[in-house]
Amino acid sequence: MTRTALPYSAPDLSALARLLERAILDHQTTHGRLPGHVEMMNLLARGAGRRNLQELQAQAARTAPGRADADAAQVPPPPGPDLWFDAPELLDPVTTPVEGLAPRLSERAAKTLKCFDFSGRLTRWPPKLSQQRLALWVLWTRFEARRVYTEAEVNRVLKAWHVYGDHATLRRELINHGLMTRKSDCSDYRKVAQWPDEEVQGLLRALRARQAPYRQSPRPARVPPSSAADSARPAVAP
Repeated sequence: MTRTALPYSAPDLSALARLLERAILDHQTTHGRLPGHVEMMNLLARGAGRRNLQELQAQAARTAPGRADADAAQVPPPPGPDLWFDAPELLDPVTTPVEGLAPRLSERAAKTLKCFDFSGRLTRWPPKLSQQRLALWVLWTRFEARRVYTEAEVNRVLKAWHVYGDHATLRRELINHGLMTRKSDCSDYRKVAQWPDEEVQGLLRALRARQAPYRQSPRPARVPPSSAADSARPAVAP
């Protein structure tokens, strides 16, 4: 098979490395496997500032010697379906300043905010109980009201919204803090209806404000598939 050389450059090697690390871990946690060949190429294309591999290839074709005139009258094909299930941000949450996004945050909420990445996922368990409570409120919002969850469904939601691989502790703490209930046989989990206080609401606003500028596509919110087969099934318009 003939292979076409594709020039590649990334504006920031450190940001690319962090993006690869987070996305590979996220994909393995969500799908139970490492990214495939095409998925990795799409991820590398995003690290170069492109939406996907097709856009990177189209850009390379437009700038190739002798191709400018031939491609001038052609319109690049629309991008194919993007099945990559990773965090949408390309900027590095460690080095990107967040001051001024939530001036009304309490000191406790501001410290809890640093435990979340730019896609709203919990990156580490806060050290203090008061901060843990705030982090659990954020996870509480990821569940639907008046819905009955199985334990496997609760685990799937929690795996999608944290990155350090301890969903069992998060599930248990949601119960201990009265944010969810479950039957004794763990067959029935429900979100407890209640209203978050001002401190929690401030943290939620800060997460939304910090996340919004870094989304790279108009994709809907992340919803983990129930199985690998579901993730490969094309969406059907209502």
